[in-house]
Amino acid sequence: MEPPLSKDVYEFLADFRYRIRKFLRFSESAARSQGLTPKQHQLLLSVKGYPGRDYVTPSELAERLQITHHACVGLIDRCEQIRLVTRRPNPEDGRSVLIEVTDKGLDVLRTLSEIHLEEIKRIGFFKEN
Repeated sequence: MEPPLSKDVYEFLADFRYRIRKFLRFSESAARSQGLTPKQHQLLLSVKGYPGRDYVTPSELAERLQITHHACVGLIDRCEQIRLVTRRPNPEDGRSVLIEVTDKGLDVLRTLSEIHLEEIKRIGFFKEN
């Protein structure tokens, strides 16, 4: 039988979850203050922050957002309607498209990212050199 976990472990995990939830609540509120839903903000950040490039396929985006492909396509549609992202043909696969952030989307994302970085610094998770 495994030895029981110490009280310190439970306190650490509880505090960690509390801090995550508090940050997420902050993030959700910040997105809404800029006229976006939290999912729209996550989509923009996932596209612009994709490793090594500034575009993604819907499948890659669905994985990053941890939602179904169908739900992701709907979210892309809504973001495209308000000109936050664009689709373009994938030159490597004619059955696929690539999603990119528009200038309008980048403006909103830049504002939100600055707000988020300030909050991350304030709570002590990130320090500038």
